[in-house]
Amino acid sequence: MRCVFVIMFVLWTGVNLTGVNAAATERKDTYPTTLDLDAQVERQVVVDREAGQYLGHVTTCLLEDGKTMLCVYPKGHGRGAIVYKRSTDGGLTWSDRLPTPASWATSKEVPTLHRVVGPDGTKRIIMWSGLYPARLAVTEDDGATWSELKPAGDWGGIVVMGFVEALKTGPGHYMAMFHDNGRFFAKDGKKAKTFKLFKTLSTDGGLTWSFPEVVYQSSKVYLCEPGCIRSPDGKQLAVLLREETRTKNSHIIFSDDEGKTWTEPREVPLALTGDRHTGKYGPDGRLFISFRCISPKPKRANRPFEGDWVGWVGTWDDLVHGRDGQYAVRLKDNTKGYDTTYPGVEVLPDGTFVTTTYGHWDQGESPYILSVRFKLDELDVLAKQK
Repeated sequence: MRCVFVIMFVLWTGVNLTGVNAAATERKDTYPTTLDLDAQVERQVVVDREAGQYLGHVTTCLLEDGKTMLCVYPKGHGRGAIVYKRSTDGGLTWSDRLPTPASWATSKEVPTLHRVVGPDGTKRIIMWSGLYPARLAVTEDDGATWSELKPAGDWGGIVVMGFVEALKTGPGHYMAMFHDNGRFFAKDGKKAKTFKLFKTLSTDGGLTWSFPEVVYQSSKVYLCEPGCIRSPDGKQLAVLLREETRTKNSHIIFSDDEGKTWTEPREVPLALTGDRHTGKYGPDGRLFISFRCISPKPKRANRPFEGDWVGWVGTWDDLVHGRDGQYAVRLKDNTKGYDTTYPGVEVLPDGTFVTTTYGHWDQGESPYILSVRFKLDELDVLAKQK
């Protein structure tokens, strides 16, 4: 009888009696408070739309002035000529499409923007474009002029880069992650049964990158599309990961040594399960993480907002302890399957979140780029009204 009590206690509390966080074990799916911003059109800004043209996977970069924002996205699903725009008012309005170097028209995959700073203090923004070879473009004048796309090395991968994170190992040190299943890592790659999660390092402020190392690989659990969150005290990194087989929830890994070693992956709650997690802290220390809502196949029928653009509000401790978080938020209803949401998330000086992505926002129409604006305390008000 005592043994049964102990087992029930462990499952209920998440106490770690075996050296493995109990949150990683099988758990009954619960859910936090749900909020829906879909109909609140006053929060929405159309960044770009073109009749009959697929406008896809967008990323953003907010500059240090707190109001200038850059964004890039492909004319096509995950690949195609890169479109480039700028906002000077925190994403309320956007420029026309800006000129780009000729090689940007040859992009094979999702472009991603990242602010980096060199060891000498030189600020630059880098833009990655994936598959083989992974290519890189650079600006050192905050996007006024850009270089052509150039190979970063004799390697490639999928969604290069899921993130670029500054490391505490030295000035100008960065880590980036991506994934591949054998198709694009080498020139003549072949699809393998094993998914690999890679990391690559830079010590010169993002200009050059090391040959990628495997962080995790499996032929059973396919972990990909990494998104990184640093702990509030700066001592720990967490990486959220999509689970490609759609048999398990999304996963999370942690590092206490600036990415040199990582914990074994474990599942996150259903409320945080999806694709391409991107997150930032609000002024009060809470996290907002944006992603595509897609569940393991057996769980899809009963999950709120399945197939839509969603977000999660919670804390760092929620991530560490595998808790559901505070809110599950729908930002916008996607009208076609799961074809939506590679989000950019920025936080303005007044605490306004500006999160931007693509989706099929109108039934039967081509996808386009939209942003949604909110503050966390506005979500608190909505929650009290439920």
